[in-house]
Amino acid sequence: MAQLLGTELSLAEVVKVLECLYPLSYAEDWDYPGLVVGDPDWSVNRIYCAVDPTLEIVEEAIESGAQLLVCHHPLFFRSVHEISGKGVHGAIVNRLIQAQCGLWVGHTNADAAMRGVAQAAADAMGLVDQHPLQIVQKDTDDWHVLHGLDGEVGLGRVGRLRRPMSLRDCAGLVASLLPPTQVGVQVAGDPDASVQTVAVLPGSGDSMFDAVRASGVDVYVTSDLRHHPVTDVREQAQYEAQLRFQSGGDTQARPMLINTPHSAIESLWFTYAKYDIPEAVKKATGQTIEIEVTKHSSDPWTFVLR
Repeated sequence: MAQLLGTELSLAEVVKVLECLYPLSYAEDWDYPGLVVGDPDWSVNRIYCAVDPTLEIVEEAIESGAQLLVCHHPLFFRSVHEISGKGVHGAIVNRLIQAQCGLWVGHTNADAAMRGVAQAAADAMGLVDQHPLQIVQKDTDDWHVLHGLDGEVGLGRVGRLRRPMSLRDCAGLVASLLPPTQVGVQVAGDPDASVQTVAVLPGSGDSMFDAVRASGVDVYVTSDLRHHPVTDVREQAQYEAQLRFQSGGDTQARPMLINTPHSAIESLWFTYAKYDIPEAVKKATGQTIEIEVTKHSSDPWTFVLR
């Protein structure tokens, strides 16, 4: 076991804290977050955070001296039958084991948690009167519940900007909050339309269009929007606006859409996690732990032609 610098934390102790902050019960049925690589008896005194567990990120984490890599995205989305090193995922697992560096993933459980991925994005936008887009039942072992912090948990957030602004300015606000990528931000809607109510779902969000439409928000901020679902939702919004106009109502076609780079908007989670994880470890164990967030984007796109 590696010699620790002033702490005697095990990987098991740190994982227990992480799964109190971001309970696994909040995960979607198809999702399998939690400890992916690592012996629970390994020692941990330093954590490295990134959205994606790429080979480059793994090498960064190890080089930084971390014994635990905390990521948002899973290493494996589907069943795996070998980690021999013939493929990159096997190479990642083997490299982590060689360096005695664990990998823990907070995916849809971190999306839904208080001060998780969705709330971090909504708070960055300055949204008030927030509530989840889709509520999940609270876990009694939730760190926030145990410490008397109230608030609903669930996928996405719905809230209100403190003042109305144009869709153009709202998209500019979103873009200003994100780390730079080659992809940028795409927008569907009248740039001069006034918006105030917002739904935010960091990550792939077109599966939640029904919930967004039911919420009645002016604009939906998410990622990975595809041509046909976007066309359908915008056509329906414009059709309904025409019907309202015929009845004397407003003509604004809702929801308008802001499509962000996937990993960029999810990286906002670490603005909270980099403080919440050490604080929770300290309260739970009495020990201190170091934490570092990568400065590198794991967005896969390298250039765009216009």
